[in-house]
Amino acid sequence: MENAQSKTLLDLRTIRTALACLFLVLVFSTGAWPALADDSPAEFYRTGAYDRAIQTGIAENTAKSLTVAARAMMAQEMMRETPCLDCLQKTEKLLRQAIGKNPDLANPHIFLAAAIGYQTRIVGIVAARLRGYADAAKNEIDTALRLEPNNSWALAAIGGWNIEIARVAGGTLADMLYGATLDAGVADFQKAFQAAPGNIVLRYQYALALSGYDRKKYFKDIESALSFAATGVPQTAYEIYVQGQARTMLATLRQGDIPAYEKLRKRAQGYPAD
Repeated sequence: MENAQSKTLLDLRTIRTALACLFLVLVFSTGAWPALADDSPAEFYRTGAYDRAIQTGIAENTAKSLTVAARAMMAQEMMRETPCLDCLQKTEKLLRQAIGKNPDLANPHIFLAAAIGYQTRIVGIVAARLRGYADAAKNEIDTALRLEPNNSWALAAIGGWNIEIARVAGGTLADMLYGATLDAGVADFQKAFQAAPGNIVLRYQYALALSGYDRKKYFKDIESALSFAATGVPQTAYEIYVQGQARTMLATLRQGDIPAYEKLRKRAQGYPAD
């Protein structure tokens, strides 16, 4: 009984932060979309023309195009001053349509997990628990990994999940109840880096995850990851944004302004304002 209660409490404490982190990783990514000089939804997304990406993605009505449209919606949501639950529910609907057209594509499952996670942030932990958001999001990550074991975004997502569970529950309890460990999370991120060696977003997310876990202990790893994100080559409009964030966080960390750094970190990970 005690273990069951502990597990429930752990769920309630971790769902919003773990899944909000997941959302950040996915919305600020190049994904599997190539750089195309055309009028495809993917090209509109890459260049930051999100309304056009949504319009053309829905019009094409394929699994891939609907996924791009949904990602553009999520990008717009991330830029809002006030979160929009209805917008995210529309995003979720598009992704479920994409999965319905082709359930064997990994990316729609990954981004669906992200959309569910961001809704969790809005509705609150208890409501999310009652609606089964936690299991739904984790199932989508597991499905993506089954379909594409080397998908860098899925690997980063499960890596962030492991680190967040270990942070909140502590090493022993997290391992006992969930099989989640810091070492597993670090290993997952390393696999993600190998799968996408030039991706600055993955390094940025790794820095955020370690900062939340233990900023002092992993200072050098955090600094290295932020340095990579700050000096790498961005591939999308959102990666340009992420690079700016990474540079600001890196400068703040090196200046030793920890309150300012923690404010930036919490905002990036989806925590509500103090």
